[in-house]
Amino acid sequence: MEYSGGAGGGATLSEMYQSARRLLLSARDGVARVERLASAPTSSSYSSAPLVGGGAPGDPAVAEEVRREVAQIQGLCAQMDRLWRSIPAKGQRDLWKRKVEQLSEEVDSLKETLEKHTLRQKKRILEAKERAELFERANGESSHVLRIFDEEAQALQSAHSSKRMLDEAYETGVAILHKYSDQRDRLKSAQRKALDVLNTVGLSNSVLKLIERRHRVDKWIAYAGMIITIVVMIVFWRLTH
Repeated sequence: MEYSGGAGGGATLSEMYQSARRLLLSARDGVARVERLASAPTSSSYSSAPLVGGGAPGDPAVAEEVRREVAQIQGLCAQMDRLWRSIPAKGQRDLWKRKVEQLSEEVDSLKETLEKHTLRQKKRILEAKERAELFERANGESSHVLRIFDEEAQALQSAHSSKRMLDEAYETGVAILHKYSDQRDRLKSAQRKALDVLNTVGLSNSVLKLIERRHRVDKWIAYAGMIITIVVMIVFWRLTH
């Protein structure tokens, strides 16, 4: 829009200035509303809906509307900056210069306030996300600990089962050793009876020596059986543990 005369140019600037002031008041109300909504009690959970453009919780469209109004005001300031330079009267030109500069400063301050608020909101979102991730990680670690406890319980149950099997094997070995001992006693008794019979019938010394050797062999067999049983128990115990 070009300047076509003092009155006409003044009227054009005035209309644009009034429009810019109305937009500025609306933007100020929007920023105040955004800050009120941001300070209102809300859920801290990150599962809530994300804020559009860093706006206030519950009404992100307010922040976007304020940004549009700020952009419109800056566009009007740029146009008015070109127009006041075309005013021939120095007094009016200086007056409009001050008005446009003041309006530009106010809109810049409002924009800075909105940007600070946006940064705070982004920081809140990031902190809420970190808290949610920390909570999920803590739940994951708890599950891991419970899984470790379950594995330990299973290992303990397996150890109890192994101990029970080892006890049963030990009892079996003891029973076998008792059986061998009973057999040895019966062999000794039979040997004594045989010796008595042989002495009675007058068998030769060679036959008696043969019987003694057989007795020694049976004794070593009994000892070997006991040793083998003990070795089997030890091997079984090592395999189960």
